[in-house]
Amino acid sequence: MSIIQQHSNASLGDAWRTINIDALEEDSPANFDTTTLRPPVPEITEAEIRELAGQVRQLLRGGDSEGALRGCLETPVYVGSDATKEAALQTILEVLQSIKASEMSPLLKRLYTTENGSELLDVLMKYLYKGMATLKSSGSSLSHAPARTLAGGFNTIGAPTKSFLPQGGADSTGAAMSVLLSWHEKVVDVAGLGCIQRTMTDWRRV
Repeated sequence: MSIIQQHSNASLGDAWRTINIDALEEDSPANFDTTTLRPPVPEITEAEIRELAGQVRQLLRGGDSEGALRGCLETPVYVGSDATKEAALQTILEVLQSIKASEMSPLLKRLYTTENGSELLDVLMKYLYKGMATLKSSGSSLSHAPARTLAGGFNTIGAPTKSFLPQGGADSTGAAMSVLLSWHEKVVDVAGLGCIQRTMTDWRRV
């Protein structure tokens, strides 16, 4: 065996494969807790969302649609069960369908100019996209939930009002999507295209 062959056999073994290169790098995730890069997000329970929904309905009955929408947007469900997130979405949809088209832009402008207004509209955009995705993936599955109307014309959680999600196949899906797209247009008009960018890049999902 030549000297070159001996040297190659000795130095080209598989031992180098066991070295953890990341552990030798100062900036490697192996050397610090990556969870510290993201602020902690509190978990919200389904009971809390149900309680919020009751408060929101009281505000709607009292004619305070802005307060109702703000209450929903100030309590986004980033960490919670699927049922909790679904209940939060239904609450948002119920509020959105109760607001007249002529009131949408003025209401959004008032929200935007308040403290944390930009973040509130970002949250609204997240729920708009989630609503659109739900309609597209399930084919109006939301519209088939049995509607139980309460006093004042508002439905229980899990049953959007007929004016928002009328029962009946493609027509109901189209009507629901139309409402969401109308809100989407108004939010962009007020908050700008940056609202879409922030929504798409934010790691927090409702």
